[in-house]
Amino acid sequence: MDFQLTPAQSDLRELARTWVDKEVVPYAAQWDRDESVDRGIVGKLGALGFLGIGIAEEYGGSGGDTTDYCLLLEELGRGDSAVRGIVSVSLGLFGKSIAAYGTEEQKLRFLPGICAGTRLGCFALTEPSTGSDAANLDTRATRDGSDWVLTGTKIFITNGTWADTALVFARTGGPGPKGVTAFLVPTHAPGFGRAEIKGKLGLRGQATAELLLDGVRVPDSARLGELGQGFRIAMSALDKGRIGVAAGCVGLARACLEAAVRYAGEREQFGKPIAGYQLVQELLADIAVETDAARLLAWRAADLADRGQAFGTAASMAKLFASEAAVKAANNAIQVFGGYGYIDEYPVAKYLRDARVLTLYEGTTQIQKLLIGRALTGVNAIV
Repeated sequence: MDFQLTPAQSDLRELARTWVDKEVVPYAAQWDRDESVDRGIVGKLGALGFLGIGIAEEYGGSGGDTTDYCLLLEELGRGDSAVRGIVSVSLGLFGKSIAAYGTEEQKLRFLPGICAGTRLGCFALTEPSTGSDAANLDTRATRDGSDWVLTGTKIFITNGTWADTALVFARTGGPGPKGVTAFLVPTHAPGFGRAEIKGKLGLRGQATAELLLDGVRVPDSARLGELGQGFRIAMSALDKGRIGVAAGCVGLARACLEAAVRYAGEREQFGKPIAGYQLVQELLADIAVETDAARLLAWRAADLADRGQAFGTAASMAKLFASEAAVKAANNAIQVFGGYGYIDEYPVAKYLRDARVLTLYEGTTQIQKLLIGRALTGVNAIV
């Protein structure tokens, strides 16, 4: 299944596919066992321009649009969702928020390094007591002369122990979304602590962290956007981010399909390859259909975004369907593999563990359904 890709898009997809097969796929299982992706992957991503897709060339980016970004993230998701997450957060949530809301000085200061892979960013929104209820976060930024002093805790922050700068959302006013402001906070600042979270079910190679801010002082020039605009910045980033997550889910589902088809052609039972049995073909067909459907939903949302049309509901639909499809694809792939699918000699057990979190972050499946329901009925059932 393809839309009509441009020659440049076809070249990008082939470059990403070839690179992932060489630099990611052979190492993904060991990174998972070690609970650490090789950090050198960041520079390699930057050198190929993958960390600059969608950022203007004047800021060190590679140009391109949301569809280009989806093509990249699908291939990265096929190779290792942990690597895809590095790009989704540093470029997608962090870098593109600066591109959209930053001052000229902020763009020139942060974006070239992000695009080159010499700097990494993280997106510090989630807190121990506020996940889906992000408007009611507790982290506080208090004005002190020309500075802001930030205190609070963030949890489940991708790139948290690797990032040079954190996009931190903190309360500067009263309760609710209008009291939230965004800040670009250096992670080496006094009072900034971080601890890596180990023992995750999936995405084990990804640097996921708890961030502790204890009186971290930043100048007002570190504020991203206007006072009280932080929640809007966060939600805008997540709307766009859901398109990328959906594309990554498509890649993971593709990996499940490719592994299951290959194994079904090799594994023999009752005197012939199991690919010749109807119920095995049913498992494979279900993966294939839902993978293509998820890709179409992701690309539709990307196309709407690129044409400047409202895309939030389409992004929620894509993220909802693609993340659930990835889980089902991994389950079906394990069923094809049988007992061998349950051990890490083969990749499908890792695919299931990695897929499961995709229904949780950047808006749970249930939140996506409520967003879609609100768009259909005009009634807000979230609060």
